[in-house]
Amino acid sequence: MNKRAFKNEVYGLIVQLVKAMGNAHRLEIIDLLGQREFSVEQVAEEVHLSIANTSQHLQVLRKARLVKARRDGNFIFYSLLNLQVFYAWKAIRDLANENIVEVAKAIGEVRKETKSIQIITLQELLPKLQRREVVLLDIRPVAEYSAGHIPEAINIPISELRENMLSLDKSLDYVAYCRGPLCVFADEAVGLLNKHGYKASRMLEGFPDYVLAGLYLNKAS
Repeated sequence: MNKRAFKNEVYGLIVQLVKAMGNAHRLEIIDLLGQREFSVEQVAEEVHLSIANTSQHLQVLRKARLVKARRDGNFIFYSLLNLQVFYAWKAIRDLANENIVEVAKAIGEVRKETKSIQIITLQELLPKLQRREVVLLDIRPVAEYSAGHIPEAINIPISELRENMLSLDKSLDYVAYCRGPLCVFADEAVGLLNKHGYKASRMLEGFPDYVLAGLYLNKAS
């Protein structure tokens, strides 16, 4: 095989993977599967698509070797093939935020609507956690927290925050995190906490970003 034929073949194969990611719903599914394994039905509910449509998107991702599947009885569960898939999505997400003005603007509008304007990055948060200056709140659903979370984070799903807020100490500083920059759970949590007199901010990134940073040492923590 000559050099030109080699390049044509390899780039052509890579394009198939890029094409599989070139869909808004499939990108959202990849972002979601970065949290944990989901059944087809669960994915459909999260991304607001029919089960049939969701299944088709998942099959495209599987064919491109971006996700893997397993059957458990009558249900099929999907997860990312490996951490590199989320890494690729994160690179696209961050590039869009940096280079597409409309993306950053849309995210900023959500922050304003939820009154969540206090943002802390993962890099800024880590020393504060080490010095125990803040309390970390994981606002994701229980199943996602159970599948993996930042050590010492307290799980209070956004749906349960209002009724559990009184158990929090107003003298402490809180940082809420959720699925990532495009998830609004943490924004809603910070807005609610600040409204009731708690000092809170949101971590910009999500749990999968923490994993990518090489910091997830103990899944049982």
